[in-house]
Amino acid sequence: MSKKVKNRLYEILEIASADDLPSRLFDIFIMTLISLNVIVVILETVESFSSQYMLFFWIFEIFSVSVFTIEYLLRLWTCTTNNRFRSPIKGRIRFAVTPLALVDLMAILPFYLPMIIPLDLRFIRALRLFRLFRLFKMGRYSEALKTLGNVFKEKKEELLITVFSVIILLVVSSSLMYFVENAAQPEAFSSIPAAMWWGITTLTTVGYGDVHPITPIGKLLGAIIALLGIGMFALPTGILASGFAEEIQRRQGKRRICPHCGNDIDEPPETPANSG
Repeated sequence: MSKKVKNRLYEILEIASADDLPSRLFDIFIMTLISLNVIVVILETVESFSSQYMLFFWIFEIFSVSVFTIEYLLRLWTCTTNNRFRSPIKGRIRFAVTPLALVDLMAILPFYLPMIIPLDLRFIRALRLFRLFRLFKMGRYSEALKTLGNVFKEKKEELLITVFSVIILLVVSSSLMYFVENAAQPEAFSSIPAAMWWGITTLTTVGYGDVHPITPIGKLLGAIIALLGIGMFALPTGILASGFAEEIQRRQGKRRICPHCGNDIDEPPETPANSG
């Protein structure tokens, strides 16, 4: 009986199939609770709301932490249903250090930590912002976020190459600008790290204008670097766009839709027998 209950709870917590109503309702409830928590954290920073609705915020926080704690403990108990975490002790330890389990822990830890360890009040205030980690719990329930995660996972090598190229371009451009502009603007371009602020704002095409070249060579170099920045930062966009297209095609390839009712077709259509 206990094993049957554990398996059913695991299905509700982890597997949200379209025809499993309790699982879908649980997903909707948790996603709604996470969204409300993020809104409350934001509103608490507004002094008028914080003072007027302090009691409501506190009650809502206790309710949320209670739900998330029960959810975390149930996941820790039922994770042995998965073959990856079959061992009662080692399996649960392995599950506890998975990214999603750590996010679940970080969602409730700021509430319990001050009760266990006496902390400075300023640090407690900073810990409260860690409740925003609950937003990352959405990844378990949202198909859109799962798709985004799959795209980043599939394209991580290309994205890492792009990031590495941007870092190289930033170091080279900041170094060149330092040597060109240092004599004319010793305060703005006092060192290569200081010149990197200009490099970042230029490569990202933000261009705050607080630091800019004034020499003719510096302006020419700045224009070239700005053009290179546009091309360089367009690369991740193309990589992610192709990744999304591949992921959508992969998902559509796994599903067959009935043209009449719009439901998924699990079995391939029967081929009519040839006559004669």
